[in-house]
Amino acid sequence: MARRAGMAELAAAAGVSVATVDRALNGREAVAGDTRARIAEAAQRIGHPAAWRLSGHAPGPALRELCFGVVLHKQGQDFYKAFAEELHRAVTLVPGVKARLMLEFSSSQSPSEMAAALRAMAGRCDVLAATAVNHPEVTAAVEELRGRGLRIISLLSEFGQGFRAGYVGLNNLKIGRSAGWITALSARGPGKVMLFVGGHRWHGHELRETGFRSYLRETAPQLEVMETCVNLETRQLTYDAARTALARHPDLRGIYVAGGGMEGAIAALREARPPGAVVLTVSALTPESRRGLAEGVVTLVTDTPLEKLCRTLFDQMVMLCTPRPGIAASEDIGQIFLPPDLHIAESI
Repeated sequence: MARRAGMAELAAAAGVSVATVDRALNGREAVAGDTRARIAEAAQRIGHPAAWRLSGHAPGPALRELCFGVVLHKQGQDFYKAFAEELHRAVTLVPGVKARLMLEFSSSQSPSEMAAALRAMAGRCDVLAATAVNHPEVTAAVEELRGRGLRIISLLSEFGQGFRAGYVGLNNLKIGRSAGWITALSARGPGKVMLFVGGHRWHGHELRETGFRSYLRETAPQLEVMETCVNLETRQLTYDAARTALARHPDLRGIYVAGGGMEGAIAALREARPPGAVVLTVSALTPESRRGLAEGVVTLVTDTPLEKLCRTLFDQMVMLCTPRPGIAASEDIGQIFLPPDLHIAESI
């Protein structure tokens, strides 16, 4: 058995004399505050048994350790870079437990690859959250993992309904209606409106499309929403489709990018129209969309409050891992909708 650090080792670690350590431990004479703090830090560092006494805090029970798994996609996209950074920051602030983050990225939006990424987290974390498409392959993976005791929270866009443990994100139907509202309010006359989604299997994008179309149908019949464009959340596909539409339709009054790829729409509008001529609504505040707002190219950003999202997510993960009196272990957390951060040019 290793010998506990003694007074001499503590004195050496703190850079003081043994006599000074003795005075600090036993209160024989006053010790300067900064010296006492240095000795306390050294005691904590080397595991000296008097560390708690020097710091003024009695030793408490060891914190429960939890591993939070998260699977995201689009690792190179600005929004997901910011999301990953906030996850790493927020996990250090989770109260009451010793939390650790295991963050992985799916290589694509393919349902089979997303399902494989979820299954690969089994046995590596206590609870899991992910962004994923709503597809039978993904649902089957969620059902399988739940049967093995791993609870999964859907992030930003619903998937695995009936088997997932809950949803944390925005109310995507309302986000779509908000985009419709700003488009109807700001469009310069009757004409056409363009809508981009990342893919038809993104449940959140489907809801945003529904909200956007329904609002304009109800309040702005003079605006015709064109056939929805799938951009796979990529800049180039968005740019090419927007440039073609701008050239073909002089009466294009608005563009709504419900997911990623907004950089392509911003670039296309810069080249083809003066600022403000076309209403552009995008879904994340990034350096590019912030610049677009300042230039008048972007009209509205409906942003996800990442700090609040991560804090809420980790709180719910702790809850799912904590037995509660009178509540069945299989009970879900339901849907948790966060209010969006709305940005216009004058708010940045």
